[in-house]
Amino acid sequence: MLLAIDVGNTNTVIGLYEGETLLAAWRLETDSNRMSDEWGALLITLLGHRGHSLDEIDAAICSSVVPPLTTAIREMVEDYLHIPLLLVEPGIKTGVKVAVDNPREVGADRIVNTLAVHMRYGGPAIVIDFGTATTFDVISPEGDYLGGAIAPGLRISSDALFRLTAQLRRIELVAPRTSIGKNTNNAMQSGVVWGYVGLVEGLVKRIKADMGEMGSNAKVIATGGLAKVIAAHTDCMDIVDPNLTLDGLRMIYELNRG
Repeated sequence: MLLAIDVGNTNTVIGLYEGETLLAAWRLETDSNRMSDEWGALLITLLGHRGHSLDEIDAAICSSVVPPLTTAIREMVEDYLHIPLLLVEPGIKTGVKVAVDNPREVGADRIVNTLAVHMRYGGPAIVIDFGTATTFDVISPEGDYLGGAIAPGLRISSDALFRLTAQLRRIELVAPRTSIGKNTNNAMQSGVVWGYVGLVEGLVKRIKADMGEMGSNAKVIATGGLAKVIAAHTDCMDIVDPNLTLDGLRMIYELNRG
């Protein structure tokens, strides 16, 4: 079995694969202070809850944008699974040509998503990943990564109102029935959620225009923990795929397993 780990700034997603089948997936809060032994104990518990054990895992791959956790997870894999960790970093096979000014600046998760979208849905495409930041990535018909946009994430936008104002409080990230709030809570929900819908729709429209002829045929695929919150209120997304990054990690492992 393959253990796939995607470490993001807010959440860490873990998937267990048997061949191409995702047997189990877990979404955890990212804690950069978590040590390798803590990861090991956590993994034992998660696997046991689904009827699996460490002995069944014979391969592991990880993409990470949190360097301190990258080290801890590598140590956990080596100490608890007794196998090497394949890390998505410069030098491994991804099948993705990165056509930007500095390819090393592109996050590993964005390359992983590019491969997964090209293999599963074809191109041209726009991938929207709703995480700590919301990233918009453009993929050519040939599967090349062409660049994109980065916006503050939905939760960052909401929390900024709470942290930086004296009288506003945290809100649930749901859309109110109308954009005209009759109380402070609904007014904040309108500004954050409906405002974010407008951000997504506006950027998708602008990106498609800047893609030229490709833009009219571009599929829009959304992923990430908050994708469904926005997708429920707009028709600019064609597909919501919550396991896109995990599937991309599995595909990169297959490319490099030899």
